[in-house]
Amino acid sequence: MTYMKITDTKMSEMKVLCVEHQPESMSALKHMLESVGYQVTTATTGTQALHLLTTREIDGVLLEYDLPDAIGSAVRAEMKRIKPEVPVLLFAGVGSQTPFLLRFFDLYLQKPERLEKVFEDLEG
Repeated sequence: MTYMKITDTKMSEMKVLCVEHQPESMSALKHMLESVGYQVTTATTGTQALHLLTTREIDGVLLEYDLPDAIGSAVRAEMKRIKPEVPVLLFAGVGSQTPFLLRFFDLYLQKPERLEKVFEDLEG
C-alpha cells in the first residue's frame, strides 16, 4: 500500500482514537495518522473504544462502521452523548479512498465548526 501525506501541518498535540477491527487496515491507518504527527490510540471493538474515550484525552475519533461487537453508528451516537465536543468520523472500510478520508478527517479536526455548518446546510 502506498501512503499519501495528509497535510503539511504537524498535529503532534492532537490525540486520535482509531477504531478498526482488521489488523492490516488498523496498521495502515495508524501509520498514515502517525506519519503526519497525530498521537494514535487504537481500539478494535466498540466497547473498547467507548472505554478509551472515557478514560483518555481524545481530540478526535476515526470509527469503522462494521465492528465485531456493534454497528459504528450506534457507537458514534454513544460517543457523542458522552463527549459531544469530540469530532467522530464514521467510515466503512480501508481502500483507495482512504487518503481522501484522512484528509477530510484532518480538516474536520482542525476546523470542526466549518464542517458542522456544511452538514447543517446539507440537512436542510
